[in-house]
Amino acid sequence: MIRRVIEIDEERCTGCRLCVDACHEGAIGMVDGKARLLRDDYCDGLGDCLPACPTGAITFIEREADAYDEAAVIEHLAARQAAALQAEDAVDDAVERPAAAGCPGTQARQLGDAPATPAPAAGCPGAQARDLGGDVEAPAVVGVPGADELPPSRLMQWPAQIKLVPVQAPYYEGRGLLVAADCTAFACASFHERFMRGKVTVIGCPKLDEGSYVDKLAAIIAGNLITSVTVARMEVPCCGGLERAAAQALAQSGKNLPFEVVTFSVGGDVVA
Repeated sequence: MIRRVIEIDEERCTGCRLCVDACHEGAIGMVDGKARLLRDDYCDGLGDCLPACPTGAITFIEREADAYDEAAVIEHLAARQAAALQAEDAVDDAVERPAAAGCPGTQARQLGDAPATPAPAAGCPGAQARDLGGDVEAPAVVGVPGADELPPSRLMQWPAQIKLVPVQAPYYEGRGLLVAADCTAFACASFHERFMRGKVTVIGCPKLDEGSYVDKLAAIIAGNLITSVTVARMEVPCCGGLERAAAQALAQSGKNLPFEVVTFSVGGDVVA
């Protein structure tokens, strides 16, 4: 049948993932860093994704396409949600049982000072978090002049990647949450002292990571005594996906917290 569906110009697509989050039918996915229409019968032709695209890469076209299949969409969304929950459960299992098979780098541990409020009762996914004392001091670097004067790391916990951090952990309590794009700390030389100090930092890249951050961040905000949410992003369009996800997560959490967005130029300057 001839009907209206979306078309995505891969040359104009920056891989920001905003259209993926905006599509309620799950018709759009990321393939090799670019947005793609996964199946014609997932697209309802209403175009919720169009206004979300910052580069105008998405347009409507009339062409031969399978009819919109609501049952297939429901099945697709259920399978995607089940896969996301399974992946999150796998991460939580790795945190709860660090001695078991799996990547030892996913074990939650606290790197900064003690929690501002008492830790949650045993059994939460963050119960394995370890307090290693005060702020981590910079290691001595043999043969490097002035190495003993290097500023300390301000990373408060491990892991830091959004996909790997536990939903609940003692180190979240009474602190602000810094949701940072991967590139920000590399661009800004003073990032640790100016933005990470005293906050729990979680990092991600909406262009490279599969899936949405919204549900995970919403669960973190809702399930812990988070005091504020700050987004650190680069000026490039694809970083808009991180800002959008954090804003949606805060709204989904049902909490009214201070929300701030800090935007960096590729040279490391704060531009907004």
